[in-house]
Amino acid sequence: MNDTKNFELLSKSIELDQGPGQYRIGLVALSNDYVTERDFMNMRPSDDVVVYTSRIRNTPECTAESLRQMEPLITEATSLIVPEGRLDVVAYSCTSGTAVMGFDKIRSLIQAARPGIAVVTPITSSLVALDLFEAQRIAVLTPYVDDVNAGIARYLEDHGKSISAFSSFKIVENETMALLTPQSIFNAALEADRNDADALFISCTAIRAVEVIDQIEQKLGKPVITAVQAMFWQSLRLAGFNGKISGYGQLMCL
Repeated sequence: MNDTKNFELLSKSIELDQGPGQYRIGLVALSNDYVTERDFMNMRPSDDVVVYTSRIRNTPECTAESLRQMEPLITEATSLIVPEGRLDVVAYSCTSGTAVMGFDKIRSLIQAARPGIAVVTPITSSLVALDLFEAQRIAVLTPYVDDVNAGIARYLEDHGKSISAFSSFKIVENETMALLTPQSIFNAALEADRNDADALFISCTAIRAVEVIDQIEQKLGKPVITAVQAMFWQSLRLAGFNGKISGYGQLMCL
C-alpha cells in the first residue's frame, strides 16, 4: 500500500499584512505580578493596541535587596518578546525596582536586547504624568516596607518632587499585595491625601489601584496617578496612539 501524500502549496490564497497590532507594547512583568498584564488589557482602547508579555523571576518578598536580584535577568526576559517581530516600546513593570536600580540601568539592560527602543517604567512615567499636571507637591501611597519606601521617596525628591505625606500598607509579601482589595486602596487613598498636595501618587504595579482611580479623583478633586496607569499611558503615547481613554483617570484623556 502506497502511503505517499501530495502536499499542495496554496500559493494563490496567501496574503500577508503587517501582522496583529498597529501599536505594539512589550511588557516585562514580574513572575508574581497578578495585576499589570490584566490592567493593560482592560485599559486597551481597541485591538489595534497589542501587549506582548515576558516574565522575570522574582522573590516572594519585596525588599531593596530582592529588587536588585532581578537586574541580571532583564535583558534575557526582554529578548523573549517576539524576538523577530516589531515592538514600539518596552515597559518594565516594577516601580520600586526602577527606583533601586535607576532608570538608566533599566533602559540599558532592555536596549541590550532591543537596541534603540523606547523604554518606560512606572516611576518615570508617573513623573512625566505629574509634570503634565504641574504637580510639584504630592501625597504618596505605597504597599511597601520601609527600606523600599525610602528608595521611592528619594527617587521622587531627586527628580524635583516635594512629598506632602507618605503613607504605606507596609506589606513585604508580593502575594499579599495582590490581595489588597480595590476598596481598601480607595479608603487608604483618601486617608493618604493632604490638602496641600497637588496630586496623589499611588506606587506599585502589584496592587489593583487602576480600578478605583476615577472614584478617588472624584472624591479628592485632584489628579491621581498610579504606577500601572502612567506606564500604560506613556507606552501608548510612545507607540503612537494619542486617543483618549475614559474610566481610568484624567491622565488617560491627555
